[in-house]
Amino acid sequence: MQVYLVGGAVRDQLLGRPVTDKDFVVVGASIDEMLAAGFQQVGADFPVFLHPDTHEEYALARTERKQGHGYQGFSVQASPDVTLLDDLQRRDLTINAMAIEVKSLTDDSPITGNIIDYYDGLDDIDSKILRHISPAFSEDPLRVLRTARFYGRYYELGFNIANETIDLMRQLVKSGELTHLSSERIWQESSRATMQTSPHVYWQQLFEIDALNDHFAPLDRAWQNDHVREIVQTALYFAGQMQLNLSQRWALLMASLDLSLFNSKEDETTATKNIIEIGNSAKVPKAQTQFASLFVSQANKLRAINKLSAAEKIDLIQACSAHKEPEKLSQLLVTSQVLKLAIQHREMMLALESFHAIGMDDIDANLKGAAIGTALREARIEHLQAQEGQF
Repeated sequence: MQVYLVGGAVRDQLLGRPVTDKDFVVVGASIDEMLAAGFQQVGADFPVFLHPDTHEEYALARTERKQGHGYQGFSVQASPDVTLLDDLQRRDLTINAMAIEVKSLTDDSPITGNIIDYYDGLDDIDSKILRHISPAFSEDPLRVLRTARFYGRYYELGFNIANETIDLMRQLVKSGELTHLSSERIWQESSRATMQTSPHVYWQQLFEIDALNDHFAPLDRAWQNDHVREIVQTALYFAGQMQLNLSQRWALLMASLDLSLFNSKEDETTATKNIIEIGNSAKVPKAQTQFASLFVSQANKLRAINKLSAAEKIDLIQACSAHKEPEKLSQLLVTSQVLKLAIQHREMMLALESFHAIGMDDIDANLKGAAIGTALREARIEHLQAQEGQF
């Protein structure tokens, strides 16, 4: 029997990040041996066990064979004959397929500390690349969401997804396999990704590979507007930096569905209806759906507090149930300010683009002295007005 620390614990140790969970693979053991050692089996058909003291997961080395749709459409084979090489090959990304051998089931001290790396995960960590292990990646649609989540998680470290892996992700989306994912699993991956430091990366990546259509269709439609998409992505980035909670981040994402919040000339959408549609499709918890609906319905008042009359402020308190939950009003106000900041940021980035877009070649070459500065300023103003007129 050989026992190995595998996956995320090895990866994060190499990246210098905190190791919060440890997973182990056991090679050369049977179910009966694990039970005899005091381990508790998790599920009848899945060879994963909980350590009797630490409750960490120990899985028998196994292989998987695709037999149906979705991430559950696999038959699992676990036996003492399955090697570590075989087990690691079924994983998604090379950086998640490294292992360190430990002493025993009861002692997880490394034997040597050497990294077992059959699929070049060390090279991909050095190169900051998220790369699939084999074409079998495309058998599991959940890997589309997982890869996008890892991209967001390690975005600040400079990681990118390999082009060939993005190609496989696109193929999975086009195949319709994502429709076979359970709504619960979609929310689990999406909520985890939304709580990362760079939550915008996950949603942007899914948008770019057309993976929002099935469970987040109203969001996909809203994000066809570049202006809206860029503002909301900026708001999500600020939310990550400011450590806003999940309800606040979800509200900012769902704000995409009300174009009136972005000074758009398009007709106002039925935002609340679309928020509920997404909530039902992706099994979003009621708390997040209700907070997002409340935020969108009151967003214009929340960001204009200083202009509200006394009557309007009292009505706002009633609408937000702030007399019962004052902390909710505080969360709504902070969320509103983050969205307002993102809008202001977008406006100034447009201004900066117009400033740099106009140079000496764009004004009369015969101008002299102060007239040059005046002409440049006027040309830049005209350029910015034209840009703003597109939204």
